[in-house]
Amino acid sequence: MSEYTIFGSEISAFTRKLEAAFECYGVDFVIKRKTPEIKDALEGRSGTHQIPVLRTPENWILADTSPIMMLMDSRYPHRRLYPLGINGVLVHILEEVLDEWMVRAMVHFRWHYDDNTVFVISRLTGNNLDIETARQHQLAQWGLRSCRATGTESVAQQAYAEKEYFSIVEALEEQLSHTSYALGACPTAVDTILMGTYRGHTNFDPSPDMSSFKRIAEWNSRDHSQGQRSELDAFANPSPFVQRLLTIAREQYAPFALANKRALDNGDKAFVINTYGEDVSYLAREYPERSRRMIVQRIQHQLSDTERQQLNQWLDEQGLAACFSDKP
Repeated sequence: MSEYTIFGSEISAFTRKLEAAFECYGVDFVIKRKTPEIKDALEGRSGTHQIPVLRTPENWILADTSPIMMLMDSRYPHRRLYPLGINGVLVHILEEVLDEWMVRAMVHFRWHYDDNTVFVISRLTGNNLDIETARQHQLAQWGLRSCRATGTESVAQQAYAEKEYFSIVEALEEQLSHTSYALGACPTAVDTILMGTYRGHTNFDPSPDMSSFKRIAEWNSRDHSQGQRSELDAFANPSPFVQRLLTIAREQYAPFALANKRALDNGDKAFVINTYGEDVSYLAREYPERSRRMIVQRIQHQLSDTERQQLNQWLDEQGLAACFSDKP
């Protein structure tokens, strides 16, 4: 095996995230569907039913996009997507917010909008379906459960999720008038999840209409493999785009992540927090806590004492210390 193989789906944000990442690394890869013939073998070796799953040239089978990208950073350090030092922590935090919080908007758009549900299920089955038939498909049923699990069951939360998403893409569109990528002159893990959701959801499905975001369309479609990676100053000089994500991190993501942690610690299956002024129920899930801990471990093990002290002070100033600080 001389290339990397991503097993996933064109309608999966995280498959498309990994696709974007491999474009940035500039290495040969192919994407294949996770077909019934290989499903059991992939799930047995990866330990998960989720997609994407990566097969490396060594025939390793790996899951979870962030650790995969960390491995690829070690193999292609001149094209790393997590910078070294404090900026790497900032990138990881912003990626985490987009990975674990923006998913609310993605599942809402896909499974609450009839045109999206019909489009996706019809494409999967190869049949032109009506909405009633499409809603009966097991993936559509899973989608509505995911909406409940991530707190977008109410009309109010659906509206807030949409408003929040468009505040992100509008800030990104403006940022791309100043820099080539979301955080500066080179791509980072933040760009990969933004591309993943754009490619696999909002620019793939009929709704919403993304045609007005011309710079985002160009950013998504360019050749990402060219050139060396440059240093970022996103930590020292956060752009309005970074500040937008940090506000969401502080006001929405951090309360969710900490409440999810408490629920798991207490053995609770669900928890309720205030989201945009409304009490909202969420399913307690293990992965958001595991991914939050990855950031804490990055702070503990990949920073110098001086960098760690500087970062912890910054986390405190940003209102994110309780969520990410490595201090007891």
